[in-house]
This record gives sequence, C-alpha cells and structure tokens, in this order.
Amino acid sequence: MSTNAAPLLQVKNLRIEFPTRRGTLVAVDDISFDIAPGEVLGVVGESGAGKSLTGAAVIGLLEPPGRIAAGEILLNGRRIDNLPFEEMRKIRGREIGAIFQDPLTSLNPLYTVGRQITETIRTHLDVSETEARDRAISLLQEVGIPAAEKRIDAYPHQFSGGMRQRVVISLALAAQPKLIIADEPTTALDVSIQAQIITLLKKLGREHGTAVMLVTHDMGVIAETADRVAVMYAGRIAEIGPVAEVIHSPQHPYTVGLMGAIPSVGDNNERLAQIEGSMPRLTAIPKGCAFNPRCTRVKDVPNGRCTTERPNLLPAGKTQAACWLHATDVTVDANKTKVPA
Repeated sequence: MSTNAAPLLQVKNLRIEFPTRRGTLVAVDDISFDIAPGEVLGVVGESGAGKSLTGAAVIGLLEPPGRIAAGEILLNGRRIDNLPFEEMRKIRGREIGAIFQDPLTSLNPLYTVGRQITETIRTHLDVSETEARDRAISLLQEVGIPAAEKRIDAYPHQFSGGMRQRVVISLALAAQPKLIIADEPTTALDVSIQAQIITLLKKLGREHGTAVMLVTHDMGVIAETADRVAVMYAGRIAEIGPVAEVIHSPQHPYTVGLMGAIPSVGDNNERLAQIEGSMPRLTAIPKGCAFNPRCTRVKDVPNGRCTTERPNLLPAGKTQAACWLHATDVTVDANKTKVPA
C-alpha cells in the first residue's frame, strides 16, 4: 500500500437521507474518509449502521427515495456524486468496480460468463472481440478458475457459489478500475473459499494498485484483509485507524465492545462479552452520542455531555474516535476499559 500517495477516493461530510411521510430519516450522517491507491479500507458495523449505503453512494447506486443530501465524493480529485446518470454509468465499471454479496444478483443467468465479461470489457475499453475474449480468459485464470478456456463458455448456474463469486470479481476487474467497492463479498461462502477471496482482494492492491472499500460485519475478514478500518454506528464513524490498532487497542467504547465479543483461541471465559441493548432505529437516534444508551462510560464524562452533545472524530492514540473521553478538557482514563485478552 502506498501511504504517501494522494487519496484515490475522498468522501467528505457525506449525508444520506430518506424522505418519508413522517419526516426525513438520516441514514448516514456527516461521515468523511479517504482511500489511497493500493489500500484496503474495511468498513465494519452492525446491520443498519450505514455501511452498504455508503458503498452504494460511492458507486452511484443508491435506491430511491434514498438521496445524497450533503457532502461530496471525489474520485482522483474529480467530484462524482453530482454527475448525470449516463456519465456516472461510464465511470461505474471503467473506474469503479463492484462486488456484491450474492453473485447471482450480478450475473445474468441467460448469458455465458464469457459473454458478460467480454461485453463489459468492450463497453469500456477499445479492443476487438478476440482481444476481449483473451482478456476475459486471463481474468478468469487470475481469479483462480481452473480450465478457464473451457469454463468461459459456461453459464452462471454451472458454477459453485465460490466460483461464481470469482467470476463476479473478474467482472469487477474487467475494465481495470482503480477502485473496488466490495459489499460483503465473502458472507455467503464457506471458510476455505473466504480465505481464497481475501487473498485475491489483497493481491489486487499489491499487484494492481487497486483501492478497495471492503464492507462487512466480519471482523475476522477485516483483520485478514484491511490496512485501515472504519467502525460505523448509527450512520456515523465511531472510530477509524490502522487495523491492528483498532483491533488490539480500541479507543471508542463501542469498538471495545465489538472486540470483546470476538472469541479467541485459548480463551477460557464461559461467556463472551456483549454490548447490552441494540442499535437505535433511524426514527429514534438519541441526542448527543448515539451510543450513549448502551455505553458503560457515560458517567466518566462530566456534565452529561454524552447525552447532550454529539462528538466528532477526535485524536485517540493512533486512531480517531468520536467519543468525549478523548476531548482535551476531559481528564479521565480513556483506556480504562480494556479488551479481554
């Protein structure tokens, strides 16, 4: 990963809303992050945290009535969130590839995988039919599909789930995009196939300089794949930083709870730690820090600030955490809560 390179993707103060008859629901609330060429940014959180919506906004596939209400999305310095549909369609595939959880939603069952990949290549690149087919075969080989010269003429239903996901990855790579949005790409796969897909995603960054936004709820996948991780809660980023730091030295009470709920080899505890309560609905996000009803550290912050004032990301060790424990005027031990060893 190139750490000093200019960001390939910049998301600035993104806000996603859903207008309803009862008012406007804010699903993603003022989040900012960037991804450098060759970097894998993991985005993790519970269902409903806003992870997939953020990925959909980047690729221009927000389902109506969802809309980007504020903020900017820049790709290679160019703003893309306000482009007309046709212009965004040219960018999607050519500059941004997508890998979704269920490969069957990305593949047309009526066409061979070869036809789907070659059509994508020819839509975005100026190559002949023969060149496109040769590239499609080499892509299938690169993602680990055996006998690619023969399998290229097979239909999606003739592949196993893991092999279909590899086809989807080759489809995402067809036009050599610089950014991949991978939304739960390993969830439906068994563990051994997961490991192979993870290896493949890491290889993309290493060999092609591809930036990857990896959306998942699986911290094991994040630990194996990502360079940095953004932990989302109720539409906001709770903590963001290098993956090893977030896993081993989390600075937000929510991240501490997430890490404490992961079983470890040799752990003799009879019960895993758990976070009491559940994430609030979009219609009932509490005032102040959205995590405050579930947080065990609220009393450590003076003046009831957690329940009245919403924290932005603050420097917290080697990460950034949206938590008042890290405010310069709060003199409590932010590390008091430790992750179980």
